[in-house]
Amino acid sequence: MSHDPNCVFCKIVAGQIPSKKVYEDEELFAFHDIRPHAPIHFMIIPKLHVPSLNEATAEHQALLGRILTLAPRLAREQGASNGFRTVINTGVDGGQEVYHLHVHVMGGPRPWNLG
Repeated sequence: MSHDPNCVFCKIVAGQIPSKKVYEDEELFAFHDIRPHAPIHFMIIPKLHVPSLNEATAEHQALLGRILTLAPRLAREQGASNGFRTVINTGVDGGQEVYHLHVHVMGGPRPWNLG
């Protein structure tokens, strides 16, 4: 499985940087955001290093589908009973800070600090 030794999310997956894990399987890892913008805020990432959604190809279709079908289950398990929001920041203008594909899942009572 491809990884980038300089990527902070690859280091989290490898256990080199601690995280508050929400979920893990052979392809995906989910953990709480260290700067949450909602009462419930975690990220789902592929263990495979894909820098951003711009680099996703047809080869990643099943992986992306797994991420999006896992999000509702984990959101409910984390307490988002009235809905949740998913966000994929892509590239500089999209606000991406870590260049490893990740899906933010946010929920809980509104209003949220989305700044």
